[in-house]
Amino acid sequence: MIYEIADECVREVEKYTDQWEIYIDNSELIEVETKLDVLNFAKKEIEKGVGIRVIKDDKIGFAYTSDLDKISQTAQKALENAKLNKVDKNYEFASVEKVSDVKGTYDKKFDDLSLDECCEFLENIIGRSKENNCDITSAGFSAAKSEDLILNSNGVSISDKNTGFSGGLSITIEKDGQIATAYDYNSTRELDLEYEKLTDDVCKLAKDSLNSKAIETKECDVVLDYYAASGLLSTFIQGFIGENVLRGRSILHDKIDTEITSTNLSIIDNPLLEGAMGTVKSDGEGTASKKTTLVENGVLKSFLYDIYTANKAGCESTSNGYRASYLSTPGTSPSNLEFRFENEIGLDEIDSGILTTSVLGAHTANPISGDFSVEASNAFTIENGEITDGVKKAMISGNIFELMKKCDGLKSEIKQKGSFIIPKIIVHDLKVIGL
Repeated sequence: MIYEIADECVREVEKYTDQWEIYIDNSELIEVETKLDVLNFAKKEIEKGVGIRVIKDDKIGFAYTSDLDKISQTAQKALENAKLNKVDKNYEFASVEKVSDVKGTYDKKFDDLSLDECCEFLENIIGRSKENNCDITSAGFSAAKSEDLILNSNGVSISDKNTGFSGGLSITIEKDGQIATAYDYNSTRELDLEYEKLTDDVCKLAKDSLNSKAIETKECDVVLDYYAASGLLSTFIQGFIGENVLRGRSILHDKIDTEITSTNLSIIDNPLLEGAMGTVKSDGEGTASKKTTLVENGVLKSFLYDIYTANKAGCESTSNGYRASYLSTPGTSPSNLEFRFENEIGLDEIDSGILTTSVLGAHTANPISGDFSVEASNAFTIENGEITDGVKKAMISGNIFELMKKCDGLKSEIKQKGSFIIPKIIVHDLKVIGL
């Protein structure tokens, strides 16, 4: 079916230009959600759509449609939009390259998954929460399948198929007049979300956060749990985005071959990693996926580019031109960011510090300067290598770029949160403000 659509698209778009790119997306989505402990939302949808980009007289145009009877009009609209744009010779489409096979990105169990089974997943979470004497504030489960095809006038023709599953919940617990909350989520390529462990871990986190105590303002070791680390690292990684570098909106723009993090750390953008959430054959432009070393033993080695920003920078695309769907054009973003620490520190090596499970307000961090001030949520003190009391209320402030120069990995499981594949991260001498 998808190739029949492609043939028609090619016939129509070639009437208007000899430089074109066609992106076809065929996706299925199942979503279920609860409000408190009542299932209040469920949907199953199938969507097909086509995005067309054309280059005519060094001008680029884009149009899309979900109506497959309007492919001819869409191709014509893309051309009309190109005429309205300015001349820009930096636009071009991907060239043919060898494409590597990727593994662990598709689970056939999706094909037999029903809406009732997804609802049952949430019902199990609700039941497990009650067994733990916790109240659900909200919970959700989603399952998605996507089959896409990208082809262009340079001979590129790449199809990919993937699945993704995600479950999360927010818990409230009240005991002796005290209230605590907690949240977490898991995302996987395979239908193997362990609802029992997810629910038990979130409930335990909420229970452990009861009877929390105030702390004094100090500089100390701070352990960022996975969720907290990913929140702050989202600001850090903006400094590697090619567009930000070119526009002078990255503090790293002139730091290539300069030490920018702890020498203990290397960062690799790896879209070929087996079973990871950002693993794909190619990016959304048809550039074959390739690994990019961003930081090697603390030294900045590369930024992330799509074709357009790479041309402006005078280099090659790093295969990071991704798009959310056929509705959008490609934009630069990471795939799977592996944070590899050469040596890791054990919790028993920390004499005094705090651990924070999440941070509130990470989105307010300044992406250019890196300055941030966030609230530590579900935080705990660390004394003599052991996690002890919950922290009543505290803020963490600093600069994410300076923070990365004094960080280490904690001996812990490697997990993926968003684009980040990380252990728990220790930051030394970070300012913690007791409230």
